[in-house]
Amino acid sequence: MILNSRTLKTVLGYGLSLIEKITGVSFKKNNLTSIFNYLHISSNITTSGQPTRQQLDAIQSNGYKKIINLAPPIAENSLANEADLVADLGMDYINIPVDFSHPTEADFEQFVLHMQNQDSQKIWVHCAANMRVSCFIFKYRTAILGENLIDAEADLKKIWQPNKTWQDFIDKPKSV
Repeated sequence: MILNSRTLKTVLGYGLSLIEKITGVSFKKNNLTSIFNYLHISSNITTSGQPTRQQLDAIQSNGYKKIINLAPPIAENSLANEADLVADLGMDYINIPVDFSHPTEADFEQFVLHMQNQDSQKIWVHCAANMRVSCFIFKYRTAILGENLIDAEADLKKIWQPNKTWQDFIDKPKSV
């Protein structure tokens, strides 16, 4: 993994989220921009690392209707019963458990299906640290929406410089 300043920030922030989970002490505010690795993509799409229970309330209060989580439920900083918490807030919850060391085209196809069925509703996409998500969103924006590569790459690099596994994933043309 290339440890540029953004990647280092992401790795250190992920470690902090584990400390918060273990100790129960939160160092974060409960507004949207304080969510770990928050990145606003468009009027309908925002991404981040794992939000806290209180931050899910803020997401719902800001009009988001769907949460897509790309982390496996056993991720170290996952939120217990996230699906139930999100449902209790009246939002849809989709979990696509992407193996960080082996993202697949099938994972991406499932992601695209849920993104394309959004009906202009606001979607919050997260994983443990916004590393999986930033690559999925980059590929979605460039391969599916046909957005400018330079703009999408600038957002990707706000989170991290993908390692070889993830660079190969985003470079592979979409097969569907």
